[in-house]
Amino acid sequence: MAQPKYPNWPMAFLIAFAVFPLVPALDEWFFTFTNRSLVQQVPGMFIFGILTLALNAAVGYVGILHLGIAAFFGIGAYITGILTVPAYPFEIGFWCALIVATLGTAAFGGVIGIPTLRLRGDYLALVTLGFAEVVKFSIQNLDAITGGPRGMNPIPPPEIIGLPEPLFVDSIGFYFLTLAFLVAAYLLLARIERSRLGRAWVAIREDELAASCMGLNVGRLKLAAFVFAAGLAGAAGCLYATSIGSTADPNAYGFNKSVLVLCCLILGGLGSRNGALFGVFCLYGFDQILSPIIDVGFNNKFLPTVITPWLARHDC
Repeated sequence: MAQPKYPNWPMAFLIAFAVFPLVPALDEWFFTFTNRSLVQQVPGMFIFGILTLALNAAVGYVGILHLGIAAFFGIGAYITGILTVPAYPFEIGFWCALIVATLGTAAFGGVIGIPTLRLRGDYLALVTLGFAEVVKFSIQNLDAITGGPRGMNPIPPPEIIGLPEPLFVDSIGFYFLTLAFLVAAYLLLARIERSRLGRAWVAIREDELAASCMGLNVGRLKLAAFVFAAGLAGAAGCLYATSIGSTADPNAYGFNKSVLVLCCLILGGLGSRNGALFGVFCLYGFDQILSPIIDVGFNNKFLPTVITPWLARHDC
């Protein structure tokens, strides 16, 4: 008996987000309640979704207990800052910086992964956690290069060849840019899941010894997942730094960020692309979208205009 086919709800959500900016009244309604534009808030959720999908490649597919994904997120952001801010002579622009940040962060992942992936379980988790702390404190102390706690700014917005002005980060253009990267990451992982590489990753997660006995090179496959996760996290870091126009405080790339990303994965289900996005929508979406409506809209508008008259009519 054929199993019923259900709609792909993450893609439905992504399509809804793509349509949202085309209806200005919706963003105006959100701004009326919270004094913030949803078009400016949602790109952060898209970037966080990319970061969560990156961690899913290592933790969900292969079973590597990775607690340092925020470090690669920060490395990607600071590579972007070094290559784009006017204080340095490079100023190569967003698109070239995105490529270099992705490949450079993947190279960092390879350098760290080669000696550490020999470890397993809690020992590997402690090493990745220690690496993340080393990266954070290195960024803070290398003041002459990274700007220390101040960070590096201004990071210029992306530019599109043929357009008279850059793709400003506070415009709908950057909204669609981050959404496109999220969709691309989602579809890329879908492609990998159906490939020989993806099946090999899942085999290692289920039983590493059995996968090794079947002829799989476990060490290389785990390293490939670690490097892939690092590169995708670096791309997310590049988008993040560009979105805020700065590399931000180094504490933004600390242990708390890694744990939050891991919580999104656990909430949605390890190894699931749909679950990763579900966790991001629940945690990050609640914090950035629903919480402002509840805090501002309910207390200051909804309660006095709706609830109070209803209570008065019913003598409550």
